[in-house]
Amino acid sequence: MALDMSKIKSRLNSLSSKQGSQKNTLIWKPNPGKQTIRIVPYVKNLENPFIELKFHYNLNGKTYLSPDSFNRPDPIVEFSEKLKRSGDKEQWKVGKKFEPKMRTFAPVIVRGEEDLGVRFWGFGKQVYEAILSIIADPDYGDITDLAGGHDIVVEFKTAEDTGKDFPETSIIVKPKSTPAVDPTRKDLIEKIKNQADVLELFPELSYAELKNVMDQYLRPEQEEESVEVTTDSTEESAPKEEKKSVATQTVVTQKTTSPTTAVAKENTEDIADAFDKLFAKK
Repeated sequence: MALDMSKIKSRLNSLSSKQGSQKNTLIWKPNPGKQTIRIVPYVKNLENPFIELKFHYNLNGKTYLSPDSFNRPDPIVEFSEKLKRSGDKEQWKVGKKFEPKMRTFAPVIVRGEEDLGVRFWGFGKQVYEAILSIIADPDYGDITDLAGGHDIVVEFKTAEDTGKDFPETSIIVKPKSTPAVDPTRKDLIEKIKNQADVLELFPELSYAELKNVMDQYLRPEQEEESVEVTTDSTEESAPKEEKKSVATQTVVTQKTTSPTTAVAKENTEDIADAFDKLFAKK
């Protein structure tokens, strides 16, 4: 009996939609204005709630998790290193653009939305440094402690609000310690215990698949089937350049950069040929 291809395709679409829906549900992004959150322990690593991941942004309009996040070989990183070692200033600049960018994720509960359970907040270097410096301050300590940690007020301003070309994010850690959830709410405690694994939201491509992605990026005229693995919509642009303000408030400004811009200024065929030569024996 022949396979019913219509049912196969329908099931595939259903599974793909489910994965996208799960990601949208479990990734938290601040809305314009102020919101209060609480970073909670990460059940997959109770010693450290911060998950540092590296991504390749704006490759064929998509975002890819870099295996370099886990110290595994990444063909795009290898190509970046080759360009930076070339001795040519312009190729070094292009190589820098192909370096993966780090984004840190932390499990959080959003105040007023506790029933939605634990979600993951992704932030850049400056916010990460600010949070770590506060934890290192003996007046605060472990702000993620479930019994006596501290909430964080996150304020997000759009580019329109700031009057600039980029949005701003600021954080203030509340000085008073509070429980993460009402101790009598056993259901909320269970949700913290049963939180998702953030790595399930960002599938890792194989070495060969990432090489194929790079091939298509350097030669967009080639019509080859690609594997689409993207983060949620707001992560599809490169992490922005960030700046920090003083005192307990951290302001993060963001400016988009893309490897596409750098390659456009170079001879694309030369770059593509260099990529082919690097992997000729692999």
